[in-house]
Amino acid sequence: MSVTAWLSIKLKSGKVLCQACSQACTLEEGEYGICGVRKVEDGELKLLVYGLAAAVNIDPVEKKPMFHFMPGSTAFSIGTVGCNFSCQFCQNFYISQYPKEHNQKILGSELLPDKIVELALENKCRSIAYTYNEPIVFFEYTYDTAKLAHEKGLKNIYVTSGFETHRAIDLLAPYIDGMNIDIKGFTEEFYEEICGARLKPVLECVKYAHEKGIWIEITTLLIPGKNDSEEEVRNIAKFIAKLDPAIPWHLSGFYPMYKMLDIPPTPGQTLRRAYDIGIEEGLKYVYVGNIEDEAHESTYCPKCNTMVINRRGHIGQYVINKLDERGTCSHCGYVLEGIWR
Repeated sequence: MSVTAWLSIKLKSGKVLCQACSQACTLEEGEYGICGVRKVEDGELKLLVYGLAAAVNIDPVEKKPMFHFMPGSTAFSIGTVGCNFSCQFCQNFYISQYPKEHNQKILGSELLPDKIVELALENKCRSIAYTYNEPIVFFEYTYDTAKLAHEKGLKNIYVTSGFETHRAIDLLAPYIDGMNIDIKGFTEEFYEEICGARLKPVLECVKYAHEKGIWIEITTLLIPGKNDSEEEVRNIAKFIAKLDPAIPWHLSGFYPMYKMLDIPPTPGQTLRRAYDIGIEEGLKYVYVGNIEDEAHESTYCPKCNTMVINRRGHIGQYVINKLDERGTCSHCGYVLEGIWR
């Protein structure tokens, strides 16, 4: 379904500037944005995937990953085709890169905002997650859904690469309760050469979303030989700690995927060393993902070090939450940071 992508502005030149993400595509009639799903038609920017879901699932919220956001609950998860990044390691490339690799073809089944909310409620989900591909490229679809979801008592989660503009975040902030934002590396070279993007706007997005009061968790996929040096890992940890040491940091293991089939999986020791670096730099909550590691997936009270959320098995498979609705440690009374109800 094609609708007006209203997060845009018509310039005096006659071109249209998309204001959703920091790619800032300036498009002429008939041109597509980098994402492949926003196009100028009849002088207006159109969103071509409104109401067209390419992936729909009911997931544990831990799979997003969100570990301090209503643990043990489920999130109604949706995504479309299209992406404003071109990550060579993308695990969902078959939908994120679909338009670019299929001559701008659009794929998806009709699923309008009211139906998404209805299905989420029917399936006793406590949140809706906009995920699988980059949600900012289908901003207007997410905005309408999130607003309706809030009216019905559901929370909303953006799982994103962090290229949202300040204007987009301003509009989303009343309705998006949580964001898991990727910091994919900590050099401009990594972002430009491997992701087709830039680092600086991501860091600005993290800061601004946090400033707006959205609950933030960060994910970094460690790729052998690309972004896993101790210096780069430590720089990411320092950035997060300076912003807010209570922001959870998820360190995820790489597996050969898409255009990076020649790179081996991330060794467990690399992930555990990165975990230690995060703790050394003052982060309260660091997690290891994509491998089964109960000790490094569980949550510990930062005051008394008691395990307060036990996670084991496949992500979200077994979650034992010992915190009360305020996030209070029963051992010492410390209130852990997060959204617990």
